[in-house]
Amino acid sequence: MGGEVCARMGTGFFTRLGNSWKKMERGLNETVSRSKIGRYFKLEARKSCFTRELRAGTATFLTMAYIITVNATIIADSGATCSVEDCSPPAGPDCLLRPNAGYEKCLSKVKADLIVGTALSSMIGSFAMGLLANLPLGLAPGMGANAYLAYNLVGFHGSGSMSYQTAMAVVLVEGCVFFVIAAFGLRAKLALLIPQPVRLATAAGIGLFIAFVGLQAHQGVGLVGPDSATLVTISACAETNPTTGECTGGKMRSPTFWLGFVGFVITSFGLVKGIKGSMIYGIIFVTLVSWLRGTSVTYFPDTPLGDSNYNYFQKVVDFHKIKSTLGAISFTHFNKSEVWIGLVTLLYFDVLATTGTLYTMAELGGFVDDQGGFEGEYRAYMVDAGATVVGSTLGVSPIATYVESSAGIREGGRTGLTAVIVAVYFFLSLFFIPLLSSVPPWAIGPSLVIVGVLMMKVVKDIDWNNMREAIPGFVTMLLMPLTYSISNGIIAGIGLYVALGLYDYATGWIKWLIETRRVVVREQNQVSATAGSEIVEMI
Repeated sequence: MGGEVCARMGTGFFTRLGNSWKKMERGLNETVSRSKIGRYFKLEARKSCFTRELRAGTATFLTMAYIITVNATIIADSGATCSVEDCSPPAGPDCLLRPNAGYEKCLSKVKADLIVGTALSSMIGSFAMGLLANLPLGLAPGMGANAYLAYNLVGFHGSGSMSYQTAMAVVLVEGCVFFVIAAFGLRAKLALLIPQPVRLATAAGIGLFIAFVGLQAHQGVGLVGPDSATLVTISACAETNPTTGECTGGKMRSPTFWLGFVGFVITSFGLVKGIKGSMIYGIIFVTLVSWLRGTSVTYFPDTPLGDSNYNYFQKVVDFHKIKSTLGAISFTHFNKSEVWIGLVTLLYFDVLATTGTLYTMAELGGFVDDQGGFEGEYRAYMVDAGATVVGSTLGVSPIATYVESSAGIREGGRTGLTAVIVAVYFFLSLFFIPLLSSVPPWAIGPSLVIVGVLMMKVVKDIDWNNMREAIPGFVTMLLMPLTYSISNGIIAGIGLYVALGLYDYATGWIKWLIETRRVVVREQNQVSATAGSEIVEMI
């Protein structure tokens, strides 16, 4: 009897509390909708309200927050502004590719700079998208473009064809070119110049490339490692050769791999169940376990570098000023062919990725009109290009509209207020750099593999029964991870598509010439016949 009374009392209390909250929420929504902010963002016109936009912005941020540490980790793999001069003595040219305390310390500082750059550029891009285009879309450095910049242009620890400063100059120029293209409305037309199977296969190929990166030791969980006989093999070793990275003992016995695998399962389970923010939950679990010192999976080993990182980590809240990557732009070596290939490739990423994502999100939100356009489209393109220019000055890869914005749109986000709220969350993250810079690679690796899974969805749209489309598409996907180059895959795919179509183009052109000649001869005969009849009549 007493339990039933308590239950009724509890039910009544929570009912009154719920009604009070709904009343407060209704009042808040009405106040905001009637204010200048509400009228500017057209809350009533788009049948939305402040609390719905708040939930949408929170959902979008949770699903894309992983990019803060993932992007910084990927770009830091290039070495960024670190060089041989940062290596501890005795230092030679090979100190960049071998364990070196001085170089690793420089990398940790650069990673902190890149975390700030990622959060800051994401904040500026998302805020501008909401304020100027009034669309519920979050912006951040794009996956794919960052991997291309880090592993193809600059190369792992600076082993590529250009310096980090030159690569940032390429990003800057690409952003400016993109801005001009967007201003003249040429973006959609340029996207159509790329053969459809290559366009579709590029997304899948980049997904395979990113997943391959996430499986390696330096950038991920370490499941895949080098082998002198087969190039690559299964690894996850407890002991590896510090020079070559080959397994020397304890295959599949790496504690950090198994911890990362648990994080992968957590993220996968969340995605299977449709739990929002699943990408971040696996990262958080693995990171929290890795923060415990004195374990085999700790991110802070008992070394001078580990002690230094742990001391910085203990600050928890700290505003880190960008020191090395801010304005790290150089046009000195801009006369190389690799620079122009990189420029065209990054431009290709931007044209395809943002155009496709914008239209997909617009359709999901019901913004597309009968003519195929949507309100704020022109400004959205301009914002995306402008954000890339800003990002280059902060030392990060091109900015893109994120497909994770769909999480917010599904929560009811219909205005730019959602994007502004996302920007506020990115701003708050700037004060927790000690925590964000202490996320280990084996926490990032599983999320990279999941990104690869999500990017593979477009494969179903390739017509595999048509060999003229299937072969270029397959080669595009295959070469990206196997040659460790995204541009190689794109170039090979386009080249194959053109080569396979040359016969059809040639025969079509010949048929056109023959038909044109017949028409000309027929007209000449008619003219001659007409002239002959006129002469006969005159006689």
